[in-house]
Amino acid sequence: MKFLSFEYKGKQSFGVKVKREDAAWDLVRVFKATNTANYPKTLLEALQQNNTLDFQELVRKTIAQIEQEKDAEDYKVAYTDMTFLPPVVPTNNVIAIGRNYSDHAKEMNNNVDELYVFTKAPSSLIGDGAFVPSHSDVTEALDYEGELGVVIGKYGHKIPKALALDYVYGYTIINDITARDLQQAHAQAFLSKSLLGACPMGPYIVTKDELPTPENANIVTKVNGEIRQDGNTEDMVKKIDDLIAEISQYVALHPGDIIATGTPSGVGAGMNPPVYLKRGDEIKVTIDGIGTLQNTIGE
Repeated sequence: MKFLSFEYKGKQSFGVKVKREDAAWDLVRVFKATNTANYPKTLLEALQQNNTLDFQELVRKTIAQIEQEKDAEDYKVAYTDMTFLPPVVPTNNVIAIGRNYSDHAKEMNNNVDELYVFTKAPSSLIGDGAFVPSHSDVTEALDYEGELGVVIGKYGHKIPKALALDYVYGYTIINDITARDLQQAHAQAFLSKSLLGACPMGPYIVTKDELPTPENANIVTKVNGEIRQDGNTEDMVKKIDDLIAEISQYVALHPGDIIATGTPSGVGAGMNPPVYLKRGDEIKVTIDGIGTLQNTIGE
């Protein structure tokens, strides 16, 4: 299943992609129409209240029920009629991994000897199609980083590596927008990577049963149609189970938490000379099995 969050007619909701259509079932309205008890109002609530199989089964049953109604089409929202939101905005952690692709570490003159972890402010999250502010008052070196995002499905602390994938709900696309000049000036990552709108995410969370090989997925980033990054998640130095196990030794993970797993080579800062994003630039990040995340640099 592909879950998404959106705004439609001034109201925020969440849904599941309609098969073979560029539309989503509005699950809040579907649950209400089918008299579903104690239904979640957001995708984050769904992750917090239900384990993966239970929630997906609930969605299957209610969609099958609403499809029998004469007005079933009324519960669909076309993508062209909605504003995409970040699928989830976690109340706890947006965790990101640096230097997890050897070629990217080399282009940035960094080593990959040990795990490099930082966080991004949840307020930096925006959805597919949203404008990324240029922040020209504080940076002249805005850069892109296309990444596979892991969405946690249940609480865990000190998770054994052998069980780590049991804690995954699904996968998404992250564009880890970074102000390179601030990153260098501050000698740390948080501020340079937490600017408002600096974490585009989406368009979906794809449940893990629909993406059985997340560590063998092509990841391509284009700027104005030009391929800048062309990698594969198989090149990650630390795999998903390694990341979850190691991070959870220190940090308790909660449903809806996001782990951005690192970016392949090809970022603007790695070019000679560096090429940074400017107003009007369109960035598209595509990952096999998930889709394409598109955003444009605004004012």
